[in-house]
Amino acid sequence: MGCPYKADPYPLYERMREAGPVHRVLFPSGVRAWLVTGYDAARSALTDDRLGKNHDRGNDRWRSRASIMPEPQHSQLQVHLLHQDPPVHTRMRRFVTDAFTPRRIESLHPRFQELADALVDALPDTGPADLVAGFAAPFPFQVLAEVIGLPSGLAARFDRDWGKVVQPVGPTDPGRARYEARLHGLQSYIAEVVAHKRARGGDDLLARLVRARDTGELSQEQLDSMIFQLLVAGQEPVTNQITTALIALFRNPAELSRLREDPSLLPRAVEELLRYDSAFELTTWRFFDRDSDLHGTAIPAGDSVIVSLCAANRDPDRFPDPGTLDLDRDPNPHLAFGHGIHFCPGAALARAELRIALGTLLARLPGLRPAIADEDLAWIPAVLGRGTSRLPAGYDRRR
Repeated sequence: MGCPYKADPYPLYERMREAGPVHRVLFPSGVRAWLVTGYDAARSALTDDRLGKNHDRGNDRWRSRASIMPEPQHSQLQVHLLHQDPPVHTRMRRFVTDAFTPRRIESLHPRFQELADALVDALPDTGPADLVAGFAAPFPFQVLAEVIGLPSGLAARFDRDWGKVVQPVGPTDPGRARYEARLHGLQSYIAEVVAHKRARGGDDLLARLVRARDTGELSQEQLDSMIFQLLVAGQEPVTNQITTALIALFRNPAELSRLREDPSLLPRAVEELLRYDSAFELTTWRFFDRDSDLHGTAIPAGDSVIVSLCAANRDPDRFPDPGTLDLDRDPNPHLAFGHGIHFCPGAALARAELRIALGTLLARLPGLRPAIADEDLAWIPAVLGRGTSRLPAGYDRRR
């Protein structure tokens, strides 16, 4: 817990991996959970059909601490894909996959590039500029709006602060009132999106989800939860991945220079940057429905099991010299997007966004460099994710 850990969790993960694949850990919310580290153990856990995602599997010990989102919002917004098991998960996932196919994402590349260039055009002629506020935060949401069919007027009114509802704030936390205000604001926004799509129709993803609710294929709670997941998971993780990628390159100036001079390295570089410091540090909860053994550790039914993607992606048994950023690394079977049936459906979109974001920033901001000391980076306090709230950067002159 705390800023020193968030700034660099990897020494702790190294010690944990060396000690064994499964560890009892305490989360800031008070939840005691089982953390899986190591590549083989993580990959195995992500495909273990004994481990389910539905919150109904959680026991009373977990429920007393982990139901951070209060009722009725928990029941209304937490039945999305990440918290479903087959066959419900299989049926719900089919509604979103067509919107995120590699072919469709490829066809939208020119529009994504227009959005990226417009944001760079709005940056100061010379640095410094905050690359989170000026680029990394708005770019993924603008792209997401294009992909899912969120109208520009509604997209402009989305408050990024609402995305913090996924950061745990317990019932006695001094920030609880602000947390609940965010939650109510986001819920009202989702209701407005649904009403707009129901009135206007269309063939975009949001319109198709609303029609599925109206024909009885989705419940109201499933519809609201899926829109909630799209809005939050479709923006903040990509924002954070852009920032962690830039920080990694700033810390490795030789690789930064290589990438600037040879943009053809971008596809492989993006895979290495995803491995090196993933925006998804940990997965969400999984549960056994009966007392079970996990890699030699006895896990009680309903206790939460969490997989550390960052620890898996730095496992030396799978990745030689894992603490080195190597843009030539190949193969690179990282777990940044998960694995198995819950593999991120937006992975193709995220990869495209990262390639366009990094390529545009390096091409149009010559001399791009950090404008803040490394120790002054403000890492977000999110439990599951990694990223910084600000990233001041200098550059010679905007092209």
